Amino acid sequence: MKAQIGLPPRVLYSFPHPLGGAGIGTTAYYQVLSLWRQGITVDVMCASLARPLPAGLRVVQTLAVAGRRVPPRVLGVGRARAYHDRLVATVVSRGRHNVVHAWPASSLRTLKAARRTGAAGMREVPNTHTGHAFEVVGREADRIGCPLPPGALNAFDAAVLRAEEAEWASAARLLVPSEVVAETFLARGFAPDRLARHRYGFDPEIFGPPDERELARDADRPLRVVFVGRCDPRKGLHLLLEAWEKAGLSGRDAELTICGTFEPRYHALLTPTLDRLGIRMAGFVDDVPSFLRRADVLALPSVEEGSALVTYEAQASGCALLVSRQAGAVVTHGEQGLIHEAGDVAALARDLARLAADREMLARLRRGALRGRDHLTWDYAGVALMDAYREGLLDMVTAPRAD
Repeated sequence: MKAQIGLPPRVLYSFPHPLGGAGIGTTAYYQVLSLWRQGITVDVMCASLARPLPAGLRVVQTLAVAGRRVPPRVLGVGRARAYHDRLVATVVSRGRHNVVHAWPASSLRTLKAARRTGAAGMREVPNTHTGHAFEVVGREADRIGCPLPPGALNAFDAAVLRAEEAEWASAARLLVPSEVVAETFLARGFAPDRLARHRYGFDPEIFGPPDERELARDADRPLRVVFVGRCDPRKGLHLLLEAWEKAGLSGRDAELTICGTFEPRYHALLTPTLDRLGIRMAGFVDDVPSFLRRADVLALPSVEEGSALVTYEAQASGCALLVSRQAGAVVTHGEQGLIHEAGDVAALARDLARLAADREMLARLRRGALRGRDHLTWDYAGVALMDAYREGLLDMVTAPRAD
């Protein structure tokens, strides 16, 4: 069968992890919700459900028995992913869906089945090109004397890269959430029409704006900066600490709070600097919204990223952004925050010093972040995702059937 562009998308959404869990589980959960809220027919196949979905959504849990999650380690992670992929591919082969949205590591059979049936196989790309990520994160880790051990996140793995390349080749389109992600694929020879741009978002019921009194707080108090994320070389915390020291900020000028768990060797490397600067360590926090609402600035100097969810959540909470371009944030320099190139410690230090000294600029950036709030929600992101689906459907109208 051929995809029919005039018909509304009938989506099979495949996610090989707990839907609604931390990280990408949150992204996938809200993508499904945003489709459902638009009235799109969407069937979900996920490893398990970490939080409930509306009753109207049809959900198949591929790694759950009697509603209870089966940990992938029981089967082995590789076998569990292959099992999920086989089950989803079987459903796709029935030809009832014209859009298939698949996630990494469990989608090769699924995407091939989509191509055979004339469906638009859309492969989510939550981070930059995997080869690019291996290179830049590995290089930065080596530079600071904290090389990545084999098996670590973003450590080079030829088998992982080959598997990613096979899935990309089988997809009709790659769903890229930021321009920086698109750039890494274009640089490695991908045609522009293989990439479908969309974006991520935030939940307005969880991340609320500050009241007016918070925006107009006493200019004499310290600038409140927060870092939220995994503490490892990829997220660039070491660059933030270097810039903090270079800016010469004292406790009277600014306060920095770090929310996140540390990779052990990275923590050992940074402990002397953290102690010397007197940085507040909050560790892993459940209540990220409250930390963002109390902060003036979110600092995220990532060396590699897809499109960090916390940048959406921070703007919705009234934080100005102080981020690298590589964080993939939806932000215009000088309007909602200040942007620097990853690794430019001098620029980051200047920006920190400016915001600590110029409270009028800070207030303007925070208000700018809040003005764009309605365009950063998951529902708004869902519209962009639908546009990407339509691009994929249009591809399949003229694509030859793969038998």
